[in-house]
Amino acid sequence: MFKDKLYGIILCLIIAIPALIAGNMFPIIGGPIIAIILGMIIAVFWKRRENFDEGISFTSKYVLQAAVVRLGFGLNLNVILATGIQSFPIIVGTIATALIVAYVMKRILNMEKNSAILIGVGSSICGGSAIAATAPVINADDEEVAQSISVIFFFNVLAAIIFPMLGKMLGFSTVSGDPFGIFAGTAINDTSSVTAAAATWDNMWGLGSQTLDKAATVKLTRTLAIIPITLALSLITQRQNNFSGEKFSLKRALPLFVVLFVVASIITTICVSFGLDANLFMPLKELSKFFIIMAMAAIGLNTDIVKLVKSGGKPITLGFTCWIAITVVSLLLQKFLGIW
Repeated sequence: MFKDKLYGIILCLIIAIPALIAGNMFPIIGGPIIAIILGMIIAVFWKRRENFDEGISFTSKYVLQAAVVRLGFGLNLNVILATGIQSFPIIVGTIATALIVAYVMKRILNMEKNSAILIGVGSSICGGSAIAATAPVINADDEEVAQSISVIFFFNVLAAIIFPMLGKMLGFSTVSGDPFGIFAGTAINDTSSVTAAAATWDNMWGLGSQTLDKAATVKLTRTLAIIPITLALSLITQRQNNFSGEKFSLKRALPLFVVLFVVASIITTICVSFGLDANLFMPLKELSKFFIIMAMAAIGLNTDIVKLVKSGGKPITLGFTCWIAITVVSLLLQKFLGIW
């Protein structure tokens, strides 16, 4: 029932309001990052939270997805198609790099196969969503899933904090959000951290939502790779182990919020083609930014840094290696293609 979620949602709202204000005061950090940090600090000291857990989980998942869908109302479908074509070589390059690195590091570190697959897929595509879609088809257990998600999220948070500063150091354009948006959309895997980094870059340079729009479209184009990779893993795993577990599911592999994002973009495209002012959708885009901050607060509350550090060095080493490799390949391909 929604009543059971209310306390957690209100808590995330309470954290998000000062985070929004502080983010506007310190745009180099940004509201999403401040919300994550506040949530993580609270989580260290606050243990008895049974009445809040459902609402926090709801906010971290569904409020974030609602934010992404609302971003779609500010995007023309022609922009999505153009972005997908422009970023396609980088998307393919980063995904291939992460999967190869995960395979090599699994053998070097002598890791469990399922954990290596989940971290590799999560790093290469879209973090938790890719892990959730992959886990059933390779028969991964809850501990493997939880550990993989924790590792992926740890480096997502680092990327969201570090990448805006890295972008400034590397000389990314400060008058157009496209170069950094492509970088964030291809080098960061989880939607939450992609949007956090992109929104921070927009705030730093007063770009409105240019970077966020570009990063969201690149990221959601990249998310489509879940389908062929999950299908391939399902077929390989079932052939090797001959078990009758869960089979490939298009519904699981293609998240509903991606479909709704595209639908929202189609609505915008049709409306604009009939002469409707695109600024009419601006309130929805601004609401999406606040929803992102709320979701970041929830994700911070759900993060146990101490447990992650104690969970073992091998998964963290694998996640770190994939993260560095993806970042380097994304930057090199963008430089080679003349994007920045």
